[in-house]
Amino acid sequence: MQKVKEKISNMASSVKEHINIGKAEAEEKLEKAAARTEEEKKLAHERKKAKEARAKMELHQDKVGHAEERLRAKQPQYLHGYGYDHDHPPLGTPTPMAETTGPTYNRVGHPPPHGHNKY
Repeated sequence: MQKVKEKISNMASSVKEHINIGKAEAEEKLEKAAARTEEEKKLAHERKKAKEARAKMELHQDKVGHAEERLRAKQPQYLHGYGYDHDHPPLGTPTPMAETTGPTYNRVGHPPPHGHNKY
């Protein structure tokens, strides 16, 4: 499902790129029509090339973002806390207070289970 979503997002980004390139070409034609010297025409052409390059760069940035989003969705959620998440602590982890030196779990009884079932 994520692969399809990525492909559709990439297609939308490609359409956006083509629209931006079309705008750049139209603006170049307008600038060339208003230009009086050959230098102004060359500048209009250079502006068009810069806008096309910007559109292609944005397309590639969007594609990278879509791929990252797909990979993020593929990451299993049970790996939190085992070195795979460097941004934040795992959900449900109590924050130890500054003056405590003991364990953060309830000291009455046994520590919380680790999810290992014998049977």
